[in-house]
Amino acid sequence: MAKPLYWPGQYCFYPIGNTSAVCLTRDLAPEDSAKILLLGCGDSKNVLYTIFCEPQNCDRLLDFTCCDFDPGILARNVLLLTMVADQQLSNAVVWNIFFHMYLDRDSHKLLVEHCNKLIELSDTLEHWNASPYAPFIKMCTEYTLIEIHRYWMLYTQMHNLTPRRIKAMKKGFTERANGSSSHVEIVLTSARSAGPLMWKAMEVSSDLHTKFWKTGTTFPDPKQADLATMLNPTFVYCLGGEGCYVQRGIDPMAPFHPAPVFGNTTSPVSVADFVKAGNAEFVDWCSAFHDAVTSPANSLPVIRFFLGEAIAVCYAFREFEITGITNTDIPIAPWKGQLIQLARNEYASKGAPTTFDVIDTSNLDDHIGLLNILIAVTPLLRRFGVLYTESLLYGGEDATKDVKNRLPADITTISLLIDLCPVDYLSGFTTRSNAHELLGQKILKGKLGQFHQVMTWKSPTSGDGLVAQDGVKSGPPVFDRQQLGTLLYDIYHQMFEQENHKHFLTLNERNLPKAISMSNLVHYMRETFVTLLKLIRDRLDFSKEQWMDVMHRFFDHHDADKSMEMDTLHYHDLYVELYRHGVHELPVYRAGLRKTYRFSDWDTVPPLVRIILTIPRDDFTKIARSLKEAGTPALQCDIRGNMRHNIFTAVRVAFGRVVQTGTRTNPRVLLEEDPIGWEGTSPLIATFTVPAGILINYGPAENIKVELSVKPTIGTIRVFNSLRLSPTLFSASYMDESLVHVLPEQPLPSRQRQVLSQESPAANLGLFSRIGNSNAPTVELDDECELVASLTSTLYIEDDEVKTLFQSGAIPNIEQVSPCVMRITIGSRKQDLIYPFPVTGSQHRARLARKSLYIGVIVPISERLTPDGMKLNPFAVVTTERSLRPWSVHRLNITRMPILDTTLIKAPKVDHWLNSHICLMMSSRERSLREKHKDDNLMLVKDTLLSIFAYSSGVRGGPIKRLFALVDNTTKNTDTSIFISDLRFDLHSHTIICDGYVLSTTDELMPKIHGPFSKLELERHICHLSLFHDELKAWKQLLPAFVERCRTWTHGENCEYKSQGKVPLTEVRDEDPLCSCGRGKDADGMRNVALWSELAPYVTRIALSPLFAVSYLESVGRDPASRRCSVCRGKGQPKLMTCGVCHKARYCSSDCQKKDWKAHKPRCKPSS
Repeated sequence: MAKPLYWPGQYCFYPIGNTSAVCLTRDLAPEDSAKILLLGCGDSKNVLYTIFCEPQNCDRLLDFTCCDFDPGILARNVLLLTMVADQQLSNAVVWNIFFHMYLDRDSHKLLVEHCNKLIELSDTLEHWNASPYAPFIKMCTEYTLIEIHRYWMLYTQMHNLTPRRIKAMKKGFTERANGSSSHVEIVLTSARSAGPLMWKAMEVSSDLHTKFWKTGTTFPDPKQADLATMLNPTFVYCLGGEGCYVQRGIDPMAPFHPAPVFGNTTSPVSVADFVKAGNAEFVDWCSAFHDAVTSPANSLPVIRFFLGEAIAVCYAFREFEITGITNTDIPIAPWKGQLIQLARNEYASKGAPTTFDVIDTSNLDDHIGLLNILIAVTPLLRRFGVLYTESLLYGGEDATKDVKNRLPADITTISLLIDLCPVDYLSGFTTRSNAHELLGQKILKGKLGQFHQVMTWKSPTSGDGLVAQDGVKSGPPVFDRQQLGTLLYDIYHQMFEQENHKHFLTLNERNLPKAISMSNLVHYMRETFVTLLKLIRDRLDFSKEQWMDVMHRFFDHHDADKSMEMDTLHYHDLYVELYRHGVHELPVYRAGLRKTYRFSDWDTVPPLVRIILTIPRDDFTKIARSLKEAGTPALQCDIRGNMRHNIFTAVRVAFGRVVQTGTRTNPRVLLEEDPIGWEGTSPLIATFTVPAGILINYGPAENIKVELSVKPTIGTIRVFNSLRLSPTLFSASYMDESLVHVLPEQPLPSRQRQVLSQESPAANLGLFSRIGNSNAPTVELDDECELVASLTSTLYIEDDEVKTLFQSGAIPNIEQVSPCVMRITIGSRKQDLIYPFPVTGSQHRARLARKSLYIGVIVPISERLTPDGMKLNPFAVVTTERSLRPWSVHRLNITRMPILDTTLIKAPKVDHWLNSHICLMMSSRERSLREKHKDDNLMLVKDTLLSIFAYSSGVRGGPIKRLFALVDNTTKNTDTSIFISDLRFDLHSHTIICDGYVLSTTDELMPKIHGPFSKLELERHICHLSLFHDELKAWKQLLPAFVERCRTWTHGENCEYKSQGKVPLTEVRDEDPLCSCGRGKDADGMRNVALWSELAPYVTRIALSPLFAVSYLESVGRDPASRRCSVCRGKGQPKLMTCGVCHKARYCSSDCQKKDWKAHKPRCKPSS
């Protein structure tokens, strides 16, 4: 499954999530479809909160697919949703059942009764599909229902168990509670959910956590807590088994948003206040869900449940997309033999989604690695799809920069390879705040063990309004095959160089203790890299011959690099997966496959075979006992022969029995899985794939050993040495047919290459194609083959008029018209060239071939501190055939957002949190620019927003101001007025917004509003804010995004955005950038203010947000000391030498230069 197999160690159960709920449709317009995949879904908070946040008049279908590998999580979720749908139990009882570890007798009785009802409905998938819950709760696999049904049975039977077992369970919870109270002094889990008020919430959050683990309830009344004496069975049963596996940091208030509790009071907040607020929020969510699934007027939301590990689920969906077959060969999870079999009725017949508009991955980044997530989910994203990733853990010295360490290459380069990029990486800002996290890191000097980082990923061209329109398609970029091969080897090296202990110590010398403690957290193996290659090959649409060139270059480096000693043990680990996935075939695998030893009776000997190693239960019990204190090391299998050793990391394991079903000429087996796994008596079965050749050519077969062992990281070696353990856990002779089975292995299914054509963009969509045909843009990497140097698109002239003009010496006009589009104009003809990434068009170079009749336009890519690109409009509103959606500003439902009581701001210390929050909008660089009065449009917009928030809340002292005029500092004129009705908590984004209205005071409108507007000026209600440089233009771009994010109305057929084909309508002073569709709508906030009411028909509602600096974007460029040899990729001893002709290629030795001369010679040109 492209991620390592771990020894499970002590399992942690998260019946309640450890982060607050988020709205999963925050990047979708109300008209967009909402097919949503939740990987590692955890509890149901995000489903409930998303439904709660849906606009009341929105009738789209919400279709959630909730995936988790713990049946206990899914059983609890279905239990909760069905209880809420029935609405037969009080909200208090539902709260108790879902959030309390101990129940009173009445709550327990009602839990059992509801479980019995569900058990009757779920004995078969057919019965469930006929149940009253089936229209909105569906099962993705029959096995999912079987396991959920089994857990409900366990819930009902638990308190009929022997007193001895019940006592053992309670003892486990008591011990965990005692350990929890002594282990944690300050609990950040629910305090973090308060966002900017985290520091005010910390004390009461810690008190609640202590009381919760002491009583197992959230009851503030000790008498109520004393009545809760029965263990809640939904906390007892999980993937870890029966007992207390509950993670000791869980907090029942973590899913909620307590910021209003602390922000709207001057009095101390008690635990009772804290719980009451969470309970009220939960009731609101449940009410919204009940209304959604029972209202005949709306489309029912669909919640699908899928029991499976996240990566396995993604691969199963991908395999179904390729083959159309619902039965896969993919195990549902590590340590499981059950294969994923999609419900035929849902997927083959009814078209249940296998590609998605939104994919949320919770904090799986911490557990399986960001690269694994990107590889698995990218093929599942629909056009304009959005991916959310998040992390809590960090491994480096600086938590804020750890994002870059999570990828094995530059973000821009990765983005071009997979067509996904973090939105804030391109825009340079985010409307989701982690300012409280940054403050925590600063105050506590990095001593916090967690740093919550959420990233939103979209296609890098999706923010370009010209490109991201329905009907506009372009082929993938073209990489130089030699450069790509080098880049891929560097990625490979980056992924695995720390397997060499010397490299590990050198790379982590400044952070060694933490690096050693996290060294067992191995996210990647050779199969991970191979699946990345497969994704890149398919995305870039290489032919077989082209891909061979890339791989030959890769292997040139691989063969030349002698720096990674451990890599030699993984050669076949890599080669096997390349062959198995159809990525690259080594001819040696088909050579010399003699029918000897175990193959003597086979019909044919294939290049690959699968080894099945049986570890008897007695031996496994000894292994388990010895590893009890060893943590969770990664496991691997080894083949050892005469002076030979090969490691294989793509290992599957399950408990069960191997049954032979084939013959000696065509061997086959069947695995009968032990349903009780760890608690059973069956042996452990480990399987992995090896090349048949090593079993033939490793000397006498009797000397070959097949082993299960622990991956030798720095961390495992230290632990194993201290415990006096051997890393080899079990060893068997290859010739022992009772313990080792050998089967033929076939390559995996693969999608056939499709020849993509770049369609000429249609002129009616704002793009021009009147000169000729253009090819796919080519990517030029820098000298190190690490960073993107430039993109080149070539236009081949076919129009006769243009041919004449061009050949007669006409100079084409080349200009950038949008972030990813360059426009060529010759005479009356125009042609647009689309690039796969935002570019710096002002620095373009042109290559004019008048005889060959083509024009090449070479542009550098645009990044954070370079001009153009998304800086042309970082606040883009993307127009599609069905909808308009803001690209870099998240959507929200204002009616669901609590109001901030600004009357309390003048109370002592109340303003501190808000002032520090809005001031953290700016980075240190932007603060410096402001202090030096430098011009930077984004910085200037932030400064104006800061003033609006400060004056409208009152944190700057003096009277609160709620009406602002934006004044052009050059002309001293104003054409935009902003009215602030309320300040509200943007709960899931941990910030605040200004709920307001915008009025464009154009020359055409002023005669109509002269009277009421003059009153405002006479009453001196207007606060004038000066705009400098090109800030007015930036505001014209920003206002449509602030409007679109909160609209509840639909754009009409006569919408000016549609008729003029652009958003904003204008960036010119004294003209209105907004369409008229929203004018006068949702304007109650204006009508409630006497002086504003007459202007209500002319305003449009907006929601202003702070624009926060992106904490991981602090430095740009590369350390010259990190340059690598062009052949072996070493860093030079003592330094690299440069080619004397081109001065670009670098070598660590003359030997490497000689090896590279054949490949380098055609490219070696004297430097200018």
